[in-house]
Amino acid sequence: MSILLLGNLDAKTTDEEIGAFLVKYGFPEYTSIEHMEGDGTRPAVRLTFDTLNDDTLDKLRARIHNIFGKVTRSPPSY
Repeated sequence: MSILLLGNLDAKTTDEEIGAFLVKYGFPEYTSIEHMEGDGTRPAVRLTFDTLNDDTLDKLRARIHNIFGKVTRSPPSY
């Protein structure tokens, strides 16, 4: 079992959109999703994958690092 924290999400992103985004980049379907409480400025979810070990998750995580689009918000411009 492995856990992925996916942050900086668009507040309007659905669970189905998150799942489709991850599958697009080679992730299996997540087992569970938990929306993290916060002040609403940087929405995040905690995803559990029963079919992944930590090493495999680390390799898959690199595929989505710094990707911005419908699921995640663009970083602020400075």
